[in-house]
Amino acid sequence: MTILAIDTSNYALGVSLLEENQVLGEYITNLKKNHSVRIMPAIQTLMKDCERVPGDLTKIVVAKGPGSYTGVRIGVTIAKTLAWTLNIPLVGISSLEILASGTGRYFDGYVSPLFDARRGQVYTGLYQFENGQLSVVEQDQLVMAVDWAAKLAEMTKPILFVGNDLPIHQSKLEEIVGTKAFFASITEHNPRPSELALLGRNKDGENVHTFVPNYIRLAEAEAKWLEAKGKNSNG
Repeated sequence: MTILAIDTSNYALGVSLLEENQVLGEYITNLKKNHSVRIMPAIQTLMKDCERVPGDLTKIVVAKGPGSYTGVRIGVTIAKTLAWTLNIPLVGISSLEILASGTGRYFDGYVSPLFDARRGQVYTGLYQFENGQLSVVEQDQLVMAVDWAAKLAEMTKPILFVGNDLPIHQSKLEEIVGTKAFFASITEHNPRPSELALLGRNKDGENVHTFVPNYIRLAEAEAKWLEAKGKNSNG
């Protein structure tokens, strides 16, 4: 089994190749640059360096959001195209789950990965490892950071926060959650595409044609368009 994992759902761009029980290669950057221009060269470089060709691939695993709407669409579109062209399974994994998996494996408590969603909001969820397997405690959601912190403050276990946007909200999380709040190192904030591949390794493929990203909320432009359309209809 040779799995190609793709994550362009946020600023961090990542691709990896997982073959059987070995990570053959992994490429990660955390740059505010156009993923649509960089993702295919990154895949091609990784495949070439690992001496693999598209015909060797047996599964595509992609980060399906939440995150940047444009970024999520880029990764999902490429993943769907590759899976359909090669006639191999496609698996989607939560972008937040990737972060939780990468940091929470040896943490005795809950893990709250997060992405900033502007206006005081975050995309987040709550995860924990049980018997070596990552499980969902609270589903991925869009929530005000202060409301999320207040909810976590009532938890009985410590909470590990992780994500490149953590500095935006860290002081408020510390203030509200208190001594139960722990924060991942800066070296752990980039979602690892090898973790993405591992999470999708044993999952069944999804229908390529009906597979869609998980945005959690509508893009602002789309929401405004629907709102305007509704007003016009009522008028």
